[in-house]
Amino acid sequence: MKQVFEGLRVLDFGRFIAAPWCAAIFADLGADVIRVERREGGEDRYVQPLELPDGSGAGYLPNNRGKRGITLDTSTEEGRKIAHELVKTADVVIINMPDRVMEAHGLDYETLKSVKPDIILASATAYGRGGPYSNRIGFDGIGQVMSGAVYRTGPEEQPYRFMVPYVDYATAQNLAIATMAAIIHRDRTGEGQHVEASLLLSALAVSDALLIDQAILEPDHGRIGNRGLAVGPCDLFEIEGRWILVQVTGTPLFHRWCKMVGEEGWITDPRYARDEQRAAAGKVLNARMQQWCDTQKFDEAMEVLEANRIPAAEVLSPRQVLEQEHIKAMEYLKPVDYPGLPKPAPVIQTPFEMSETPGQIAHRAPLLGEHNDEIYGELGYDAATIESLREKGVI
Repeated sequence: MKQVFEGLRVLDFGRFIAAPWCAAIFADLGADVIRVERREGGEDRYVQPLELPDGSGAGYLPNNRGKRGITLDTSTEEGRKIAHELVKTADVVIINMPDRVMEAHGLDYETLKSVKPDIILASATAYGRGGPYSNRIGFDGIGQVMSGAVYRTGPEEQPYRFMVPYVDYATAQNLAIATMAAIIHRDRTGEGQHVEASLLLSALAVSDALLIDQAILEPDHGRIGNRGLAVGPCDLFEIEGRWILVQVTGTPLFHRWCKMVGEEGWITDPRYARDEQRAAAGKVLNARMQQWCDTQKFDEAMEVLEANRIPAAEVLSPRQVLEQEHIKAMEYLKPVDYPGLPKPAPVIQTPFEMSETPGQIAHRAPLLGEHNDEIYGELGYDAATIESLREKGVI
């Protein structure tokens, strides 16, 4: 089956998560994605090391699956020349470097456009281009703390940053959408462009409802732990030493919940008529939910919750996630080998479904410089020239 982006070439100069994950989506959809790394390897290659011979880590494997990998020192004149030869063969360049670094390496949009007029440059940035913070560097947590989300997260006495880098992945997917739109525009007009997604903008997009609430009503809400921001009951509840999330949203669901816990009188109680009132009364409603949980056995409670169509799920450890029956049945985690691993790694599948042209993991993430001979050979370099580039430290 021909995939959507078969025949498309993407050069991935990205590091860490936002740019590499964007490029991985293109690889899943059939593009020829070439990861371009420093000779010593990109910093992201070694995040969460797995005791592999090459030092690669858990963060590297999913974000770089399906790609071919080369090394290239674009700080050298010869390296920049080779990069531009690669650009001539490409449709998209994905990158996350500050503007001044892109310019120094010959990877800024104006330079790339002079090399290939219809090139699409997709850049991931921390703060966006054109503002007073634009030259600052940043990671996922910067977007989290500047969006208002961290201020509202955690117990009353301390804000909590979310452990997984959701801002990075949101930025990657925003960048992928923008790049796909740019490809359609290029195919219609012949015109390339520079597209961008930033950590801060992506974080603000996820948190916008908090900001609208503050701007209009000026409530100055604080932290409420695991309680629901806008619904109730909603919290984490303990049953026999195990924790579950129960989230009751909307009046019909609330009425079912009232019947389940034996509080039918609350169905007509004006204090609980709407979601926002139930959120304000979250402590009372959550306490009643915990009382109900205290009378239950875990398995029976989950059955009753499902019978009443109340959204609920157990808080799973990573070990439990790997064994969870639905996740296994859906094959969301694909076993992928990597040299030196004692067993295949569970790498996430393409994070969306398509009925006719589904994405797939074509192959594992590349070793450092694994495809140097292959790709530089495609550019017309013979074996002796490639070896000379190695000796000079260009690749």
